[in-house]
Amino acid sequence: MADPNFWRYLTDPAVAAPAREFARTAVRPVADHIDTADLYPVELVAQTSARGWNAMTLPTRYGGGGAPMEHALAVFEEIGVGSASLAVSMISIFQSSKIIELYGPDSLRERMLPRYAAGLRASYALTEGGRGSDITSLATKARRTDTGWVINGEKAFITSGSKADFFVVLAETDVGVSVFAVERDLPGVSTRETREAETFGLRNGPHVNLVLSDVELPADALIGEEGKGLRQAMVTLSNSRTLAAGISLGIARAAFDESFGYVRNRSAFGGKIIDFQGIQWYFSEAAAELDAARLVAYQAARDLDSGGDFQRSSSAAKLLASTLATKVASMAVQVCGAHGTQETSSYGRYFRDAKTYEVAGGSVEILKNTIAKSFLKAAASADARPS
Repeated sequence: MADPNFWRYLTDPAVAAPAREFARTAVRPVADHIDTADLYPVELVAQTSARGWNAMTLPTRYGGGGAPMEHALAVFEEIGVGSASLAVSMISIFQSSKIIELYGPDSLRERMLPRYAAGLRASYALTEGGRGSDITSLATKARRTDTGWVINGEKAFITSGSKADFFVVLAETDVGVSVFAVERDLPGVSTRETREAETFGLRNGPHVNLVLSDVELPADALIGEEGKGLRQAMVTLSNSRTLAAGISLGIARAAFDESFGYVRNRSAFGGKIIDFQGIQWYFSEAAAELDAARLVAYQAARDLDSGGDFQRSSSAAKLLASTLATKVASMAVQVCGAHGTQETSSYGRYFRDAKTYEVAGGSVEILKNTIAKSFLKAAASADARPS
């Protein structure tokens, strides 16, 4: 008997359906192993690249698909159902390509962006030890030279860093926080694993520290305007937060689907568990909230393409989706009873991935601040207009 499909397509099924099938047949069977072994899924990332998903929003002139964010969201949501670890590997690639696409000099775009379509693995190196979400000042420093730049410092908790060929790095110059393109094979670039960088969720290979020791960069390694890196990073994160919302929705869907299948077939007290009204209410509430959060996420994707208030909608999408994923994953454990707590089940992975995404990629507190700023900006604008 085929599994029921509770989740309608919110964009062109021709885009989302292949990703749904790939997640079901190629990703889901190995998802628990990726998590348990904390592996970067090199072969699966190569397969997503071969299908065009790792460069799907890049302009066609660079070998990308020229697709709207709505299509990318659909793919990331479906991959998230199969494995959040794989989806996070893809979002690291997306973040680094997006900031180059938006702000990189033409020479850097021409040199780097075609490599994404060819399968480049990349990482986005913002954070530093002890600073968390605060990237307003950095210990990593870059200084100008006669031929370009020299960068020194250490970035921490770098997702996908264990297998990345290329890094986008935030560093501070005399002018302020700036963004740089750094190839992994440059002299002075290394990574190291630390216990402090290990996480209990979103495990896609050990998170690493990126060590930069007198790394010489060409002049066009500077992405965008010197000193404007914080703003550039925030715009890029608005794009990736929308896709992160999709991944969280995928986690929630996976937990919902798997737990529903269990309680539908599990007998207790003379009937099926799903026949109890209280259990049905759990799933009804979760389904309604999932439907609503998905609509917000797709609105955020459309705002990114149309120039709407994407700062607000992308933050709202990730806020709703990440907290909902934790709620649904917790519900799945609860309704499945002892089975939900077994190490041999996937529910622990769903819960750990969901909870980790409430912090990673913009914590719920940061997201709330961003949403509030949009209200405050609108209010200030209204005050400035003559009555």
